[in-house]
Amino acid sequence: MPAPIPPSFPDPMNVIRSSDHSTKRGPSEWFTGTVWLDEITAAAGPANIRALRVFFEPGARTAWHSHTAGQTLHILSGEGRVQKAGEPRIDVHPGDTVWIGPGERHWHGATAARSMAHLAIQAEPDGKGTTWFEHVSDRDFESAPARTG
Repeated sequence: MPAPIPPSFPDPMNVIRSSDHSTKRGPSEWFTGTVWLDEITAAAGPANIRALRVFFEPGARTAWHSHTAGQTLHILSGEGRVQKAGEPRIDVHPGDTVWIGPGERHWHGATAARSMAHLAIQAEPDGKGTTWFEHVSDRDFESAPARTG
């Protein structure tokens, strides 16, 4: 017999229809270029998990930012870039997963020539979860990638 659900929790299962959400353009305060956001979930309760599908047109990117509880990015398509402050940028490709630790100042986006889509998943224990900083300079965006292998 399953354990009873505490009264303060929402119903045990909830289907959110795709028709309940619309694609939104990413705000210019947070992004350079054209970025499209599809919210997957903004779960309340004990999880406080937020997940979005984010599509970056070529050259588009986030501003520098950090997350209270960290963030996971899973690259779905295209070619992208991620960079932690003070470190070389890293090129990412479909199937790559990136973990960004709590409080790490970073940015991510598409390359100059290719679009990129990723899933962005983060806990939001304080109900907010993201602190935004200045836009990424063209110099940082075009910087040399980290050496691999």
